Amino acid sequence: MVNLHDEIRSNKRKTIFIFISFFLFIGIIGATIGIILGGYYTGNLFNPSSIIFSIIMSTLIAFLYILFFMKSGSKMILKATGATEASRSQFPYLYHTTEALSLAAGMKKPPKCYIIKDTALNAYATGFKEEDSYIVVTTGLIDKLNRQELEGVLAHEMSHIKNKDIKVMLLAAGLVGATVLLADILFRVFIYSPRGGNNDRDGKIVFFVFIFWLALIILAPLVGKLIQMAISRRREFLADSSGALLTRYPEGLASALEKIKNDPDPLVDNANKATAHLFISTPFRKKKSFLTNLFSTHPPIDERIAKLRGKKI
Repeated sequence: MVNLHDEIRSNKRKTIFIFISFFLFIGIIGATIGIILGGYYTGNLFNPSSIIFSIIMSTLIAFLYILFFMKSGSKMILKATGATEASRSQFPYLYHTTEALSLAAGMKKPPKCYIIKDTALNAYATGFKEEDSYIVVTTGLIDKLNRQELEGVLAHEMSHIKNKDIKVMLLAAGLVGATVLLADILFRVFIYSPRGGNNDRDGKIVFFVFIFWLALIILAPLVGKLIQMAISRRREFLADSSGALLTRYPEGLASALEKIKNDPDPLVDNANKATAHLFISTPFRKKKSFLTNLFSTHPPIDERIAKLRGKKI
């Protein structure tokens, strides 16, 4: 049986591992920029002062980018998905349920309620800090789910916040973005640096930088996707079980997932590949293929329903 506290501690370890791994990678990019600058300006490819300066500057740029992303990432996601703040007078049950569940979860402050005007049945949570978090639901979900089902979905999303899943995913996305930004800086340094002196040496630098830049552009999004997959699938099961624990009624979420599964139009218009992993179910039209299942950030919905109902598949 999954131990909730063990999973939260695991998430913290993953956060530290992701952070250290990416900053080591960023250090390599910085060192490469230093090699280029040292080679072009001093004639010495491995000029220590040039390499150290470039590593420090690259780390500083990445750190500032991540700080900016952590500060504004949630608002960027809300804007990208077309989410707007829900009116308390128009959606009183949404607010009352969110507030009650936040008390049950032991949160200091309930998440802010947002809606997406879309007929699809879906929801997601975002927010780097627990006290500054958001739960977003589509109007289709509110219209077509009964109160117990909606409560189950809200508890699931609140569990993502409480279990610090959102923090890990936002940090991973920020680090991937910083890597892509530095890869672009690396390429521009390579393009605009003067090329004089040893033509043979310059040719080797050009070839090395081009291959390294190409690898970064390909690998950065792939690494981000792999992180999402590694975290998301297991976290969905965990959020299902801890959400059911909050409501004390697993059937509410199971029934909601059943309706989401049978939604004839599951496409969320403003969803994209960068935000898809946040949703309770894939916001794209369902396509059954080996590759689709392999790279899916969500476990099979039938398996989730069966687990909630205590059945074996």
